[in-house]
Amino acid sequence: MTSQNSFWSFTKKCFTFGIIALTISDRYASVMPVRGLSMSPTLNPVNNSFMGLPCDDYILVEKFCLQKYQFSHGDVIVFLSPRNHKEKHVKRIIGLPGDWLRLSSSYDAVKVPEGHCWVEGDNSALSLDSRFFGPIPLGLAQGRVSHILWPPRRIGLVEKVLPQGRLSSF
Repeated sequence: MTSQNSFWSFTKKCFTFGIIALTISDRYASVMPVRGLSMSPTLNPVNNSFMGLPCDDYILVEKFCLQKYQFSHGDVIVFLSPRNHKEKHVKRIIGLPGDWLRLSSSYDAVKVPEGHCWVEGDNSALSLDSRFFGPIPLGLAQGRVSHILWPPRRIGLVEKVLPQGRLSSF
């Protein structure tokens, strides 16, 4: 009888912990790995290794910004792919609703529509971003990347950086 009570007590504690962890992950913050080189050198720089083995950066994604879509130029965000909602992408916000942007590959300019943002990877040669997808609906945003948590030698804030000369005042 005692082992059954202790098992039931342990099960309730695990279930409670799981519900609390799920709530925190869903509403406040989560940790996720970054795969690929599209955000290099900010995330996953080419020389990134831990004890001689290549490793992915693990990032902290804060979700308070989602309450009123409080994003700013230069923020690195996580969003669901417009082509496949099972994929998550990590890119930098270049343009917000109403902005006019000069495309880096041409002399064209594009206006970011209301409710959307323009995102690009820091490593443009290896990035599928708004130059491929077009403007991203803000509703696909999953959160803002605030810190690198792993590997230990890269722990720190993720800086806001905006490429110079991209925003236009048409």
